[in-house]
Amino acid sequence: MSLLWGLFPFTYYKSEENQARFIAINGVHSLKIRRRGISTLLCFFMYSTIFNHILPLPSFEECFPRSTKEYTETVHEESGHVLKVPFRRVHLSGGNQPFDNYDTSGPQNINPRLGLPKLRKDWIDRRSNLGTPRYTQMYYAKQGIITEEMLYCATREGLNPEFVRSEVARGRAIIPSNKKHLELEPMIVGRNFLVKVNANIGNSAVVSSIEEEVHKLQWATMWGADTIMDLSTGRHIHETREWILRNSAVPVGTVPIYQALEKVNGIAENLGWEVFKETLIEQAEQGVDYFTIHAGVLLRYIPLTAKRMTGIVSRGGSIHAKWCLAYHKENFAYEHWDDILDICNQYDVALSIGDGLRPGSIYDANDAAQFAELLTQGELTRRAWDKDVQVMNEGPGHIPMHKIPENMEKQLEWCNEAPFYTLGPLTTDIAPGYDHITSAIGAANIGSLGTALLCYVTPKEHLGLPNRDDVKAGVIAYKIAAHAADLAKGHPYAQSWDDALSKARFEFRWMDQFSLSLDPMTAMAFHDETLPADGAKVAHFCSMCGPKFCSMKITEDVRRYAEEHGYGTVEDAVKGGMEAMSAEFTRAKKTVSGEQHGEVGGEIYLPESYIART
Repeated sequence: MSLLWGLFPFTYYKSEENQARFIAINGVHSLKIRRRGISTLLCFFMYSTIFNHILPLPSFEECFPRSTKEYTETVHEESGHVLKVPFRRVHLSGGNQPFDNYDTSGPQNINPRLGLPKLRKDWIDRRSNLGTPRYTQMYYAKQGIITEEMLYCATREGLNPEFVRSEVARGRAIIPSNKKHLELEPMIVGRNFLVKVNANIGNSAVVSSIEEEVHKLQWATMWGADTIMDLSTGRHIHETREWILRNSAVPVGTVPIYQALEKVNGIAENLGWEVFKETLIEQAEQGVDYFTIHAGVLLRYIPLTAKRMTGIVSRGGSIHAKWCLAYHKENFAYEHWDDILDICNQYDVALSIGDGLRPGSIYDANDAAQFAELLTQGELTRRAWDKDVQVMNEGPGHIPMHKIPENMEKQLEWCNEAPFYTLGPLTTDIAPGYDHITSAIGAANIGSLGTALLCYVTPKEHLGLPNRDDVKAGVIAYKIAAHAADLAKGHPYAQSWDDALSKARFEFRWMDQFSLSLDPMTAMAFHDETLPADGAKVAHFCSMCGPKFCSMKITEDVRRYAEEHGYGTVEDAVKGGMEAMSAEFTRAKKTVSGEQHGEVGGEIYLPESYIART
């Protein structure tokens, strides 16, 4: 069957309709090269059989037992389109109401060769027929139009669609949603919404393959990644991105300079505006939802990095810096910013203005180079808004905790409250192998101050390309950070989730406690390591304290006692307890040698015979 699948394009893809389907699944380059002989057959055969030799991922049901994927329906008034918005329903025991969770996992049981359903096709077709001069969510928002994407995001967040529209119009929020990414389930990034998490995937010139990256995509979104960045730098960049886009229900971002560099054989000096422009259009045509472009790395800022301990650590930033120094010219991305905006306008590609001069060590945090670039990001942001292009600003990096607030304050002021998107930040440099923890600390901190999107860091940061397990560890660490930030911001959804789990914990509803956690199977596995019996899942203790020292069990006993004795307040309980002890003291008194006394200490004088006995 696989061989027939590999041969199929040569006999089937002759009509324009079938060629279009071929391109949608395999990319325009595959169609262009298919006539070049047997090498093309072998190449396509490789891509069409890539999923045959790898183990399947655990299913949604295996990852989230006692949860179901549900949809809420809402009608877009202007178009009449019925939107089906996903969520994950956690079913609880003991008559407790189910808890509904935000869900990013996308459609399940989909053949990756065919890709996801084209959810947005009718939406895009309708707006294409309107003949508007621009096609961005910001343009429509400024016109007072609530798009299907805005309504979808409002439903996911439990907010009024008009509020979503106003935040997008103001530039405080973005909905990354390229009109070519029809498979997208829209989401929103902004400081007044749930804090979101991005997961980086992508191959390198050394290791990884297309199938591994698609599996990382599916695995990351299963555990809650809100967006994905494909940072592929190895072979088959176009094909890898095509597979990822056709199988991604979340926005996909890229750093286009990586592919542009591959096109000139890795020689930065051979780059230029034309090859960069070609790459932008190619990726926009595929459906990339946001571009990271390091247009703020200006020629005059590069010398500011000379005294740094770790120099320029951004790959994109270093590429632009090398080109600028080679020709002693200004960054071509900065010089052609208006041209870049025109491309983004055609597709509604959002821009993530890169922090190419971010600090790569605690020593370099908050230096002149970093803040000079941030100031330029503000200028580029306002220019983008003038052309109705959605923008977010990228931030550091390696920042100690006491220097984090300054980053947020400057970004809000200089970039006019555009969404902030930070890599961590890492709060210390001493823990290679644990940088998902060092950075999650900073992420929670800066998220609570207003950062809208947190780029995850995996345990492999600074050490190697992350595998599937590393991706999960990074996503979970950052979901914790994002949720902690939401709690600090007073988000009602975040508080209700904590309350639901805390209630289950106090009531010893172990299965509910597992089900409500970010990673149910890990929570259950840890519990079962020491108490594997089924009876332990209804026991009123765990292996940490045992049955006699469980504080929650003791509290439960105290509350039961108070209820049985009618104590409504702490004062009532104290008063009642004192009276009960007094009565107990009186009942305990005995007659010894004709004199009254109680237990030891109950009287000043005790009979000599009593003292001798004790």
